[in-house]
Amino acid sequence: MYTYVNRYRLTHLFTYLSLPLSLVLLVWYFFFNFKESYQLVFTSSFLFVCFPALFFSLPSPIPAFNMSAHQHLVSDATVGSGAWLPEAQGFDTLQVHGGVRPDPVTGAILTPLYQSTTFVQESIDKYQQRGYSYTRSANPTVKVLEERLCALENGAYATAYSTGMAATTTAISAYMSQGDHAIVTDCSYGGTNRACRLFFTRMGMEFTFVDMRDVKNVEAAIKPNTKLVISESPANPTLTLIDIQALSTLCRAKNIIHMCDNTFATALIMRPLDHDCDVTLISTTKYVDGHDMTVGGALVTKSKELDDKVRYVQNILGNAMSPYVAYLQLQTSKTMSLRVTKQSESAQKIAEFLEKHSAVETVHYPGLASFPQKALADRQHRNHLHGGMLWFEVKGGTAAGRKLMDTVPRPWSLCENLGACESIITCPSVMTHANMTTEDRLKVGITDGFVRVSVGVEDAEDLIRALKVALDAL
Repeated sequence: MYTYVNRYRLTHLFTYLSLPLSLVLLVWYFFFNFKESYQLVFTSSFLFVCFPALFFSLPSPIPAFNMSAHQHLVSDATVGSGAWLPEAQGFDTLQVHGGVRPDPVTGAILTPLYQSTTFVQESIDKYQQRGYSYTRSANPTVKVLEERLCALENGAYATAYSTGMAATTTAISAYMSQGDHAIVTDCSYGGTNRACRLFFTRMGMEFTFVDMRDVKNVEAAIKPNTKLVISESPANPTLTLIDIQALSTLCRAKNIIHMCDNTFATALIMRPLDHDCDVTLISTTKYVDGHDMTVGGALVTKSKELDDKVRYVQNILGNAMSPYVAYLQLQTSKTMSLRVTKQSESAQKIAEFLEKHSAVETVHYPGLASFPQKALADRQHRNHLHGGMLWFEVKGGTAAGRKLMDTVPRPWSLCENLGACESIITCPSVMTHANMTTEDRLKVGITDGFVRVSVGVEDAEDLIRALKVALDAL
């Protein structure tokens, strides 16, 4: 994890050691070279007292990495003001303070925005001694966000990217080579589907799309050259769930990397790494940002080997997150649990309303008793929350569904994106999943009248009233 070396304790150590050492040297010098004793006094005093006190009292800019998930919040109680309790901190505390320490020079409570392309080196021999040389490779502001995501996802290593798709394509590039095979959930984000089906196949990679609701389907699709399994839970946009523990157990037995997209659930509701998943994929554009301001992505893992592979590819592709985006997401992420809790509670109310409306054909939300995988949702999701995403279809098919999306009043907005403070309605067949083949899209249930809903933080009653107006007009 990211912290700063405490030189004050080293100051005390060297000060105490310098006194007896000076006395010993003085006695020795009086016996063997009395004439130069005064020179020794000044020399030893400077070497063993003045220099260490001067050098080690300065705040260190050298970052230390890879501490436990909460140690970056802990400091020695002897430091005084600002010392943290040694116990592990709760989720809400981590999302505010994770990765952050007051600036060692100014005491600023926020991590500074290091909007710098390059970093001056002390000398050639000490190149990268402070940990930074060029922002494409590493940046102090981005590093703090990575450490926060580590803490929230209960990981040990994280890399932040320019977009969620940058994270996805980097992972595939890092964990697969020409001739390798991957198994992908048949209901994945449209960009993931297109990248696998049209882009990476040109590089000699092979992909099989399967229904992962039954782990046996994944097992049946495994080949000798299978290197990677890509899952989503809940899936975008159908909300189908995957038993992460069962799938991770299968992958581990077959020596296959399991990467789970946790964008819909967020770490507040589910942490794939806690279920033995190897890599967690996040589009930080969504709930980490939560304000429709920035785009970004991240990969979190507990394995240094897996982290080294994606860092290597990231540096080659140059798709690192910008310091400014990291700075903004460090602020927006502080309220993620507040927003997701509110969004989950409102989504539950909206789903219950839709389920009772006569114009609605079907509605899917993991919190509903009618949800096909309700038992798995209750077992796998934490904090009795199921997220801010739901979907429904109205009677009258495609024409009625498109009419509703075109006419629903504000505060609803018809656009792409999800997880924001603003409530959003999306038509996946035209927007987020237009890149899928029509056959594949219809196979997983994404019809032209499929209405994807991202619930924001507005009053649930206002959102319900607006939906009622649109539904009653059908």
